[in-house]
Amino acid sequence: MNQPWKPSWEAAAVYRSRVRGCLLGGAVGDALGYPVEFASLDRIRVSHGEHGVTGLVPGAYGVVGRISDDTQMTLFTVEALVQAHVREREKGIGGGWALLLRQAYERWLQTQSKPGPEEAEPQPAGGLLAEPWLYARRAPGNACLSGVAQMYAPDPQLPLDGRPGQVNPDSKGCGAVMRSAPFGLVNPADAAFAMAARGAQITHGHPTGYYAAGALAAIVAHLVAGDSLEGAVLRTLRLLERHPGHEETSAALREALDLAADGSPTAEKVESLGAGWVAEEALALGVYSALAKPRVKDALLLSVNHSGDSDSTGSICGNLLGARHGDVGLPHAWVERIEGRARIAALADDLAAERVRG
Repeated sequence: MNQPWKPSWEAAAVYRSRVRGCLLGGAVGDALGYPVEFASLDRIRVSHGEHGVTGLVPGAYGVVGRISDDTQMTLFTVEALVQAHVREREKGIGGGWALLLRQAYERWLQTQSKPGPEEAEPQPAGGLLAEPWLYARRAPGNACLSGVAQMYAPDPQLPLDGRPGQVNPDSKGCGAVMRSAPFGLVNPADAAFAMAARGAQITHGHPTGYYAAGALAAIVAHLVAGDSLEGAVLRTLRLLERHPGHEETSAALREALDLAADGSPTAEKVESLGAGWVAEEALALGVYSALAKPRVKDALLLSVNHSGDSDSTGSICGNLLGARHGDVGLPHAWVERIEGRARIAALADDLAAERVRG
């Protein structure tokens, strides 16, 4: 897993900022969209004004800044990647990331049914299972719940040939893509794509479901390497073309690129790409929003003001913007109000440190 890399101090600092930005940006977009996830655009405008949501708004029980299952699963993805890097660095054992990822998602599944860390098995010792705020059911997708329960770990050696996976072979919901950005933070684009796509197969077996997850990870990898967002998407499209069954994912990304090039972004244009409940639409909405507005704050707001899966599209948009601009480019007033902010930042630093050591 670890790739040889000896960055300068300046390069390492930029890298850490982008890792933090990706994870915190995803959490910000998630928290912006979560309170309006199931609301129509008309209802959002009735409730929040003609411009819709213009900042963090109260969700259930009047709480501001709550994250959803999108950020929860993203963090457990990070935890698995940190564990895989540590095991390889300390023990020289590589290749076991798929099992560690499955086990991480099984820990997440405990947080969806148990009241707190005291009920977790095994008892947590400093990992995410020890965090009480993660024990909350925030509208997780059925495919994620049922898929993780099957305890399937994909074989990293099997080719990505466009065939349906073993688990939920007809499911291409966005529950796999919304958790896959971390793979792009610690791998070059080709490896990030392959790992994310295979990791997606733990819960989502439809080729578009796992290719969209791979595409997000690849885009993030290019952004971390310093590419522009448009360049990262174009490079990822070329990568997708090598894989049978890529057409739905590629078509959605091309539509997002073309729509962003038209200028004059609106919520109605966002909705022309879909609602985001399925993988390729969620990816396209997140990419379009990040491309269409030059200011990070405006892009995040564009990504959540639509009739659909606002938290997932906001999370994906935030992942992309954070990977591009680093945590310093995020709206700090919003970041400060995000649930679990300190733990998210610390986990980001752990991931970045392992990558730099590797």
